[in-house]
Parts: sequence; structure tokens; C-alpha cells
Amino acid sequence: MVIDELQEQTWNIDTLVGGRGEAGVDALLGDALTRAHGLTKHRGKVAELDADGLAGIVAELGAIRDALGRAMSYAQLWFATDTQDERRGALMQKVEERATEITTSLLFFQLEWTALPDDRAEELLAHPGLDVARHYLRVQRRYREHLLSEPEERILAEKAVTARSAWIRLFNDLTSSIEVDIDGNKETLEGALSRLTDHDRAVRRTAATSLTKALHEGLSTRAYIHNMLAQDKATDDRLRNYRHWLQSFNISQEASDEAVEALIAAVKRRYDIAHRWYGLAAKALKLDKLAYYDRYASFVDDDVTISYNEAKEIVLDCYSAFSPEAGAIAERFFEESWIDVPAKPGKLPGAFMEPTVPSHNPYIMLNFTGKRKDVLTLAHELGHGLHQVLSNPQGPFHNQTPLTVAETASVFGETIVFNRLLELADSPMSRFSLLASKVEGAIATVYRQVAMSGFEARVHNARRADGELSVERFGDLWFETQAEMLGDNVELGDDYRAWWSYIPHFVHVPGYVYSYAFGHLLATSVFGLYEQRGEDFVSSYLEMLAAGGSRSPEDLAQIVDCDLTDGSFWDAGLTLIERDLDAMEAAGKEAGAL
Repeated sequence: MVIDELQEQTWNIDTLVGGRGEAGVDALLGDALTRAHGLTKHRGKVAELDADGLAGIVAELGAIRDALGRAMSYAQLWFATDTQDERRGALMQKVEERATEITTSLLFFQLEWTALPDDRAEELLAHPGLDVARHYLRVQRRYREHLLSEPEERILAEKAVTARSAWIRLFNDLTSSIEVDIDGNKETLEGALSRLTDHDRAVRRTAATSLTKALHEGLSTRAYIHNMLAQDKATDDRLRNYRHWLQSFNISQEASDEAVEALIAAVKRRYDIAHRWYGLAAKALKLDKLAYYDRYASFVDDDVTISYNEAKEIVLDCYSAFSPEAGAIAERFFEESWIDVPAKPGKLPGAFMEPTVPSHNPYIMLNFTGKRKDVLTLAHELGHGLHQVLSNPQGPFHNQTPLTVAETASVFGETIVFNRLLELADSPMSRFSLLASKVEGAIATVYRQVAMSGFEARVHNARRADGELSVERFGDLWFETQAEMLGDNVELGDDYRAWWSYIPHFVHVPGYVYSYAFGHLLATSVFGLYEQRGEDFVSSYLEMLAAGGSRSPEDLAQIVDCDLTDGSFWDAGLTLIERDLDAMEAAGKEAGAL
């Protein structure tokens, strides 16, 4: 692959801190602390505030969010490009500790606000000065029965730095330092996992065997971390009167227990789609059954390489063809150095979009290697970026959507670019490869995440019922929930029992994984509406993105005529995945691959 000049592009994060680096971070933290101290004069008096007074507090809270958000984003982004630099890790820890100190000093506001009678709260919220935070303030009141006293809340928040947060950092350090010995060569965890996509089965088998061996080193320590975090959550849930392990996350996402249960049940009812996918994958690979390490294997040697400049042109053209406004926003990411592109040692693996704060631009991190999947990753993260730029005018309380809606723009943008790549594919086999990649992504995002949600649920419930779980118990629960989703076309060996232990989602945000399925199916259905309506759909779609988190997920979806309360909604999204699977099978037969 020819590496072009643009592929060496890095981001400019100095603007977050006024070009002052660590000194700028300190200044932001100092400003936030001063403002927080100024607000403490209202402790015990929130119930006495009129609407103007409440609006004044909200404005100051917004300014504090902006300062802390800039400091945290700078520290995290600086660390992301060189995780081995102890100075960067120390800065991130310092920001987290100072942010905890500041936010805990403001706990009184949430406690006193949620304690107000409903009629008084609604009277205050009618004030136009609270437009910028009205939905946020209403959502906060949903936590009323789950909040403790201010001293108790302060203790829990401050101890979290050396409790939950410390366990999470330890897990991150342990997994990022895993070395996989493959034929005498040391690979990172990410590098070893990437070999599972290789067309050569011997390469996949060797990588899997080596990866399993590496995962067994330190497995008991990682299991202990999971045990401690699960018990920490159980204690927290008990103190806060949550009825079950997932309720706190559902509330944070403005999702009812019933809606989440309906989603998970709908996906499980259609596990046959996943089973069929793995059967076709085995056929394409000329195997009777897939081994667990064959699940991500490339069906063909995809030697198509795309330079970063070509990727940029494809993505920008697709976004601009959909909407000139969307194209113009996407172009800013390239022109104004909002993207960090090259893969390099010490950099975090994968890709992400960092929203920062609404008064500043977001950033995208890539590890671009010139594969077609990297073009789709760029399109995906730019979808997040488009969503963020459009929603930033909503301000610090409404610019972020719940995770259940956050994938809509990214999957939508990725789908637009996928269709262009499919047009550019110059052979039936190339089209088959692309379609297989798309279906595989849907299987991983919807079915695998629901299966992982099932594993997580069983872990938390077992930890609460039976006490500390052994490594073997973790392995059993992982094996059971994966086997249900994979079906008879995948053979799971004992080696696979340790593969739960490197997945960060279980540690970082318990309950998070189902939101991938929620978001993907929502985005799939939204794209289906675009296919039906064409240009007439664009304005309502952009309106939905621009609304940010100023409305509930149900209300946001209604902007584009999606009813999340309709039980058949999830089935419609799953049917679209099945349609893609049908197209993939037809392309495979045309190419002689099936």
C-alpha cells in the first residue's frame, strides 16, 4: 500500500486548552473549582429559588461542565496516542481526581432539585431561561428514589477514584500489556485478534492458540477484577434501591425495562439469522463447521487497498451527495485537523469519536491501514462527528444523546459509503466479500452484543446469588450464552472459555452492550426509510441529529416516524438484516463461492 501524505495526519488538540498544554489543563480545573465553590452558597436553598435563580445556577453548571470537559478530553486524547507515556497517564489520573472533587461538591444541587414537589418543579421549568436544560433537569428527577444523602453521595463519589475507577484502570493496564507470542514474534492483543480475519486457516488457528495461552496468563487476576466490580455494583444497587442489576443503566439511557426486554427477546427469537450466517460462512470456507477462531475469517483474499486520500474522497462524496450540509461538516474534520490517522506503537487500538464539549469541535481517532474496512470505519466515525457538530448548539446539557440513539448517524453514514464501495467492486467475488463484511458487522453488532448482554446478566445475577465466581464459572456462563447464539454451525472448544476476559465493555460500563443492538437496529430502520423517501427524508433526519439529547429516544425517533414503542419495530430491523443476508448468499452463488 502506498502511504500518502494525508495518511500521516494527526489531530490538533491544543485548542482545547488554549495552546497551553498541561498548564492549560490546570487553568481549566482551577476555573471549574472556583465556580463550584461559588455555587455552594446555594446549598440548602435550592427550594427557595425562583426561575431566574435556577437558570443562573444552570448557567454556572454549564460553564463548569465546559471547563472539566475540555480538561478531560485533552488528557484522554493526549493519552490515546501514546499509552506508554507515564506522564500522560498521570495527567489523566489527576484530571479524574480533580473532576471528582469538583463534582462531589455540587451534589447538593441534584439532591435538592430532585426533592422538590413535582408541581413546583414544573412551574420552574416553564421558564424560557431553562430551555437549555429542561429535558436534562426532568431526567434527573427520575433518580429521586435512588439517591442517598449528600454525605453518603460524597463518600461514594470520592471513594470511587480508588475503588471502581482504580479497578478499571488496572484492567486497562493489564489488557493493554498482554503480549501474544506467535511463532516467536510478540504481538499485541489487537494484532493477534486481527489475525483471526486471515484467509489462511493455519494462521487463524495458530493465532487463536497463542491468544488463548496469553489470556490464561493473568486470567485469575482479571476474573478477580470482574468479581470485585460486580460486587461493587451489587452494593451500589442495593444502597440505591435498584430492583435489578440493569435498572440503573436503563434509567441513564431513558429506556424502560420493558423496551429493553422486548429488544433482547426479539433478537433471540431471530437467532436463526445468526445460525444461517455461520452456516453460510462455513460453506464459503469449505468447512463442515466453523471453529470458534473461524468466525471472522475472510472469505477471499481481499487485497484491495485504498489510500487515505482515496478514502477521504469517497466518504466526502457520499456525505455530500446525501446532503451538502453533511458534506461540508465532514470536510471540516479533514481540513481543520480533527482526525488522528496513522497506526503507530503505543496508540490505543481501534477507532473512536471524542465529543469533547459543545463549545469546541469533536475529534476522531483512527488506525488507518488501507483496507476497505478502514474506509467504512472512517465513514462510521464521521457519522458520529456529524451528529456531534449538529447537536452542539443544544449546549452542555443536551448535546449528548443516550447510547441507544448514539449509533444512528454512524451506522447510517457507514451504510451510505458501503453502497458506494459495492458499486466500485469490480468482480462478483469482490461484491460477495463486501456484502459478507456488512452482514458480519450486523451479526457482531446485534447478535453478538445481545449474547454478551446475556453473559453479563448471568454473571451479575450469579455473583449476587452465589458469591464470588470462579474462573471456571465465568467460562461456563460465557460458553453457554455464546453457544445459544452461534448454534450448531460453530464448534466451541475449551480454549474459548477464557475469551470473555479481555472485553472492556463489561468493566467500563456494566449493561452497555445491548445499546449496540438497539442503536444498530434503529439506524437500519432509519436507513430503510431513507431508501423509501429519498430527498424528502433528509431534512427530518438532520433535524433528529440536531436535537441531540433534548428529547427522549422515543421522541427523537418520532421525528423520522419511527415508533420505538411498537413491538414490531425491532422485527422490522432484523428483517432488513435478513435481506442483506439474502443478497450476500445470491452474490456468493454468482461468484461460485457458495
